[in-house]
Amino acid sequence: MPIQLKIVGADGFVRAEAREETEVQLVYSAVYAPGDRIVLETEGTAAHVWVRLDDTQACPLLWLPEGRFDFSLLFGDAAKAFAPFAFAGKRHFLSARLATSEEVTTRRDLALNPFDHPESSAFPHASANAVTRGEPLFAARNAIDGLTATRGHGEWPYTSWGINRNPEAELTVAFGRQVFLDEIVLHTRADFPHDAWWRRAVLSFSDGSDLAIDLRKTGVGQRVRFPKRSTEWIRLHHLIKADDPSPFPALTSIACLGTDAYPG
Repeated sequence: MPIQLKIVGADGFVRAEAREETEVQLVYSAVYAPGDRIVLETEGTAAHVWVRLDDTQACPLLWLPEGRFDFSLLFGDAAKAFAPFAFAGKRHFLSARLATSEEVTTRRDLALNPFDHPESSAFPHASANAVTRGEPLFAARNAIDGLTATRGHGEWPYTSWGINRNPEAELTVAFGRQVFLDEIVLHTRADFPHDAWWRRAVLSFSDGSDLAIDLRKTGVGQRVRFPKRSTEWIRLHHLIKADDPSPFPALTSIACLGTDAYPG
């Protein structure tokens, strides 16, 4: 299957591109400009693709149901959830590779996607009904960016999902297809005494089932194992704050461990 990477400017002009069978590399020797986009295509064919867009980011395995993924380069406040040196400089190495069926069916974190954004056509994808002041450093995508630094807030690498003090806050991670899950790992933010913490939460699955979760006051990962479930998404909700004077509980990371239901 052909796979293509392109750098497209704000004017729609293709500034650099590469196309190969099954895997592709692209070296872009220029400074990114506002309006530039990275475009990954598999000619309209749905595919699982390993994606590397920058040396500072994890290389996730993404599901592209439409055979395309667009990532707009970020500047100013929008870039604050990324490392200060991300996407910087005059030379950039990008690559993408079609996953093998063995890789697709291997147990892994099915929620990992540091390139998630609100209009993304790739999965996994995170969304929420509440975000603190609408700021990028507290956006839903931070919960699946792979960062687990919990002892701070408000600056990289202390990215988190902030709920804007909303007791009805919910976070949804969509996988874009059927997957099997058997474990989640939660890192709740632990910048005490600034932060509060949740003592209880509910995890819901697309099959209509729910799982009650008891949580502790800690910044280390809290593992929740359960019998394997088939689902297209998970939702974290009914977040019960502990009796703590701080009004600021937040989620640093949610990992969803399991396998694809089929190779795709």
